[in-house]
Amino acid sequence: MEPVSTIEGRAIPFGAKNIDTDVIISAEWLKTITREGLGAGAFESLRQDPNNIFDSEEFAGSPILIAGDNFGCGSSREHAAWAVLDMGIKVVIAPSFSDIFSSNAFKNGILTVVLPQDVIDRLMEVAADQPLTVDLDNQVVTTPFQDRFEFEIDPFRKHCLMEGLDEVGLTMARDAAIKTYESARKAGPIGFLETGTERAA
Repeated sequence: MEPVSTIEGRAIPFGAKNIDTDVIISAEWLKTITREGLGAGAFESLRQDPNNIFDSEEFAGSPILIAGDNFGCGSSREHAAWAVLDMGIKVVIAPSFSDIFSSNAFKNGILTVVLPQDVIDRLMEVAADQPLTVDLDNQVVTTPFQDRFEFEIDPFRKHCLMEGLDEVGLTMARDAAIKTYESARKAGPIGFLETGTERAA
C-alpha cells in the first residue's frame, strides 16, 4: 500500500453522524472480487440527491473526508474501506469511529484521525472553502488560519502507515529473521525433521 505522511488538499465537509457501512457501500456491491471501481458505489444512496456533496465539482479529488461521530458503524464489510479508498480518500477525520471500520481502514492504508466535536466543527467551517493539512509524522491537523490540532495514534499503526506496510509487507520485512529462525529450528538440539514432526525424545 502507499505510504501516508503529509496529506494536503480540500476536505469533504460531510459531518453526518452514525454513518454505517451499508451507507458507505450498499450490499449489492459486495459481489465484486476486486477493490477497483467501488468508489462509484460509495455513498450511493446519498448521491441520489443531485446536490450531494460527494459529486460536487468543488470537492472532486479531495483526499480528506470530515465525518461525524461513530463513522463506519454497522457490519464489518471491508468493502467500506475499499470504497472510501477508491474515491481517493486517504484520511477520514471524525469524533469517533467503529472499531471494525478503523481496523479495516488502517489495513488498507487509510488514516483515521479522532478529534473532539468542537474541532470537527471548526474544520467543517474551514473546509467549506479552504484546504487542510494532515501531518502524520507530527500528528497534527492544520488550516491556513494557523489552527493546529494535535491527534493521537497507536505507534504501530503510525509506523505501518508511514512505511506503507500492510500485513503482507510486515511479513516480508521480517523475511531475514524468519529464515534465521527456521534454520535454527531445524538445527537445534530438539530440532524438527524435514517433515515438520518433532524428533523422538
